[in-house]
Amino acid sequence: MALGASNGRTVAGLVTAVLARVGAVVCVVALVAVAGVVAASVAVSRLTGDLEPAVAANRAVLQDLTEMDAATSDWALTREPSAVDAYDQARSRLSGHQGQVRAAVAGSSGLSRLVSEQEEAVGLWISDYAAPRIARTGEGAAGSLQQERRLSRAGDELYADVLSAHQQTQGALDARVRSADRQVTWVLRGTILGVVALAVLATLLLGRAKRRFLVELSEPLRGLESVVHKMARRESHVRAAEHGPKEVRAVAAALNDLADAQARAQAVESRIQNELRVLDTAKDDFVSNVSHELRTPLTTISGYLELVAEEFEGKMEPRHERILEATRRNVTRLKTLIDDLLTLSKAESRPADLEQGELGGILRDAVTDVRITAARRSIGVRVDIAEPLPVLADRAMLQRAFLNVLTNAVKFSREGGQVEVSARHVGHDVVVSVTDHGIGIPAAELDRLGTRFFRASNAVTNEIAGTGLGLRIVQTIVDRHGGDVVIESREGVGTTVALRLRLQPAPLVVEPVSGPVVGPVERGRVTAAS
Repeated sequence: MALGASNGRTVAGLVTAVLARVGAVVCVVALVAVAGVVAASVAVSRLTGDLEPAVAANRAVLQDLTEMDAATSDWALTREPSAVDAYDQARSRLSGHQGQVRAAVAGSSGLSRLVSEQEEAVGLWISDYAAPRIARTGEGAAGSLQQERRLSRAGDELYADVLSAHQQTQGALDARVRSADRQVTWVLRGTILGVVALAVLATLLLGRAKRRFLVELSEPLRGLESVVHKMARRESHVRAAEHGPKEVRAVAAALNDLADAQARAQAVESRIQNELRVLDTAKDDFVSNVSHELRTPLTTISGYLELVAEEFEGKMEPRHERILEATRRNVTRLKTLIDDLLTLSKAESRPADLEQGELGGILRDAVTDVRITAARRSIGVRVDIAEPLPVLADRAMLQRAFLNVLTNAVKFSREGGQVEVSARHVGHDVVVSVTDHGIGIPAAELDRLGTRFFRASNAVTNEIAGTGLGLRIVQTIVDRHGGDVVIESREGVGTTVALRLRLQPAPLVVEPVSGPVVGPVERGRVTAAS
């Protein structure tokens, strides 16, 4: 059958056709088996219900005649009454057995004829020999020896006729039994062969139905599966062949529509990506140019402000000194904003230059850089680092991330407060935690952390300087290292920033850190207090 032969048919139609063929084959096999069993049952019933009882009854007839002949001979010799009784009993049984034989062969003309001939011979033997001899009394026994011999010879001839008729009848019955037995055997063999032949035919038909079913349904489905896999590999040129049952063709058509839509979407995506690359390039150029253009006048302004402060030192009124200090503060803020913009642009556009390094040393360097700022406000920095902590890191970028987190912790702490810094193995990762006990972050604003230029409302209220880019820079750098940032904070209680990075499997040999030890060494950890 061609692949298109199933067009217009449904899956239910295909399955129904296959099931109909299977059902028809099963019904034929069942009918043949039932017919064979019925025929065998009829043959067996005839064999066991008619023929075998007839054979047994006919043999009983011969047994009765034998007993009658023996009783007749005993009577002739002994004249004992018991011989007459035995004769009478045997003759009574003979009548019943002859009736059974006659009833069993009533449906067969040939057997009925033989049975009739046997009964005639038996009747002649009884009437001409057995009955007269039994009827003779003791007085009659004194007859001539010659008469006795004639009667005995006549009885022998009649009994020979009885035996001949019985042999013919018995032979015919035995032949009929053998024929019925062969019939039963052939019926059973024919039934078995018929069932086997039908089973072979059913296997062939089912195999053909299976192949047709596979061609009409399974192959189109495999084709759809192949197309789906190719589409998953973004091979936009592939299309599904629309053949098979209605449902499969509908799926193929929908899949082709999806492929067309995906191709159009990929074209749009490619165009958007090109435009984004152009925009990124323009953004980088803009940031670089703006930063360069702003740095020069800011440097000039900063220089002139220092000259004015030196020249008019002690001569300015308090109002002028406040104006000068505000100008200095805003110049510094603009410089910090420019530096953060350049750092963020570099972190987002440049791939991280990762190399093996020891995280503890990078973290200690960042702590050292922030200690001076912390000391101005009497803020202690406590460090607890487990060694070694081998990682793949861009040292400069990762140190900038640590420095931003530590600077925020110190900046938002209260004077005389404490900042805890720790680094630990957690499974296959290393987690760096920085905890402060400062002003915290309002719960409603936690979801906005990391957004560009976002600053917490309490930080703005308290006039704490910042650009709103520090945390964004941290998240970008940590993302470049394949890690993540988790922040927990309660307003008025403090903030904990956790940086999770991937730990290198092979430990590194850490060289001793040159320079003075910051704090006392206890159990392999360095604890520093500023």
